[in-house]
Amino acid sequence: MNKTVHRIYISSMVTTVIGVTYYVASTGFSYYILPLEERFYHASYDWFKPSGLMGQGLGVIGTAMIAFGVAIYIARKRHGFMERYIRLKYLLEFHIFLCTLGPILVLFHTTFKFGGIVSIAFWSMVAVVLSGVVGRYIYIQIPRTIEGRELSIQEIQSRREEFEEQVSSHGSISKSTLQLIFKPDEKQSWGISNFFRNIKRRSQIKSNLKQTQLSSSEKVEILEMVNEEMSLASKVGRLQQMQKLFKYWHVVHMPFAIIMLIIVLIHIGVTVTLGYKWIF
Repeated sequence: MNKTVHRIYISSMVTTVIGVTYYVASTGFSYYILPLEERFYHASYDWFKPSGLMGQGLGVIGTAMIAFGVAIYIARKRHGFMERYIRLKYLLEFHIFLCTLGPILVLFHTTFKFGGIVSIAFWSMVAVVLSGVVGRYIYIQIPRTIEGRELSIQEIQSRREEFEEQVSSHGSISKSTLQLIFKPDEKQSWGISNFFRNIKRRSQIKSNLKQTQLSSSEKVEILEMVNEEMSLASKVGRLQQMQKLFKYWHVVHMPFAIIMLIIVLIHIGVTVTLGYKWIF
């Protein structure tokens, strides 16, 4: 999957989440804004209530999306399911998509009414989603292969040496520019100062490349490699911190996910026991 296709892949999932959320919210807006005691008199009460066609459908679909998103990700990550066909990186993004849209649909299923054991499931779900967002940020800060496997220090060094050879092969690049690319004056660090320092460094490299006899395509190619190198250098600078955070993140993410799963199963069991039927 090239960068353009990947951007389309990401943007389509984001658009779907926003579009579905807007559609459901706008369709039932007049119902959801009513106080609980007045909803019974709404013209579409039987449609939007948690046991109604729309309400229950959102709950079933949302729960199914969450269950499928979790199951297929675990199957791929731990058991190598469809390893030849699905890269872990892209499957993680699909997992995030399903486990973002699914809880939103479940939220509308509850009609924003929380109480008893369901409230525990809801806040556990919120904790899972928020921790998932944090986990995604931590995940992309750790250098990885295109398949999603974490790179070793030796592999990172090998990549940087390969990059240096590729750029150095362009003979028209001056030594000062090469030094600016490969030996920045200040050590990479984590923070705003590093962000602005990198912007200044990119600008200097771009200005120096304009003075060379390289073609426009070669300049663009080198600048893309420079951006990748700077991103990799920043990640290496905080690698140990991110690896520790990622381990701690599992301690938070997994328990809330398990709690949510258990309570959802209890909720379904109680609902069926009380006589509510699946209306599809």
